[in-house]
Amino acid sequence: MMHPDMRGYRGTLPTIKESTAVSRIVDRCDPGYRAWIAEAIRLVEADANRSADTHLHVFPLPPEWGIDLYLKDESVHPTGSLKHRLARSLFLYALANGWIRRDTTIIEASSGSTAVSEAYFARLLGLPFVAVMPATTSPEKIQLIEFHGGRCHLVDDPSAIYEESRRLAAECGGHFMDQFTFAERATDWRGNNNIAESIFEQMRLERFPEPSWIVVGAGTGGTSATIGRYARYRMFQTRLAVVDPEGSAFYGSFCDGDPDRTAAGSRIEGIGRPRVEPSFLPTVIDRMIRVPDAASIAAMRWTSEVSGRSVGGSTGTNMWGAAELIAQMRARGERGSVVTLICDGGERYAGTYGSDAWLEERGLDIAPYRAALDAFLKTGTMT
Repeated sequence: MMHPDMRGYRGTLPTIKESTAVSRIVDRCDPGYRAWIAEAIRLVEADANRSADTHLHVFPLPPEWGIDLYLKDESVHPTGSLKHRLARSLFLYALANGWIRRDTTIIEASSGSTAVSEAYFARLLGLPFVAVMPATTSPEKIQLIEFHGGRCHLVDDPSAIYEESRRLAAECGGHFMDQFTFAERATDWRGNNNIAESIFEQMRLERFPEPSWIVVGAGTGGTSATIGRYARYRMFQTRLAVVDPEGSAFYGSFCDGDPDRTAAGSRIEGIGRPRVEPSFLPTVIDRMIRVPDAASIAAMRWTSEVSGRSVGGSTGTNMWGAAELIAQMRARGERGSVVTLICDGGERYAGTYGSDAWLEERGLDIAPYRAALDAFLKTGTMT
């Protein structure tokens, strides 16, 4: 499986002397090549088969409102986040395309949950994995990647992670997964147990089985693309709302149609981007909601306390958007259901979003937003 000197790696990769093109041609002529691909796909599919589908929890709202809120708990995946689905799809896509062979080094530009999940699948297949990430990445995230057998290649300039990933892949004859390009096409949006199909199947016996809204964030854009496409394909009237944290380029691009828009970047890990990623499809989105960082963190803490389930910052962003939509439904006298996601657990953010000292250092005052959420639960209105 994983070579013993691969853990804790930081630095450049050794150059592979042989011709990458020749090695790929030889591999594909070898009868063992297709057998290895088949076994690799079996291992990835078996991992999914061992795991029951993620739970859909009811969030406690007053029943007289006539509106039900559900949280799909993606934190129970083996690697603890929604990105486990994406990593699985990216590996299957790359294997089916013939981009990965038995000795391929997997490269990804990510400092977050995608790198953790891809490290898990690379180890499952006995492949080296390198996460290219900013030097400012938290030690907790680095430790999680290394726990799953990955290596970390740190760069000083965060904007250079894409080019550095391509360089490393070319240098060692590896494969750059490129989640931000392939997320929307690696998942079968027509079904095949994707997250959208799972949500609608789990809602089938609820009192409002077809949700009025599904609320998600966008990091790569893959989840919103899958849900938006699937709802149209199955002729559901469910609308898709994408919440976007401050500092992200997605919201502005959605409003003015500029695909080249850039921004400072998001403080809410896992969602929001400083540029509009190729996998972000605004045409499948019905509404976007910009959420202040202090509101996301207030909603994260509020959701954990009210539901009894520890959630992360991006889940807080989801919940703020869901609360806004529910308050508007109430004001219009509408009944129905709203579904959003628990993207990951709050334990990953104890030293950041869970720390009052961290908030104070960054001038984030969550008190007004927390008060608004407490009032929402009592009155059904948002101030």
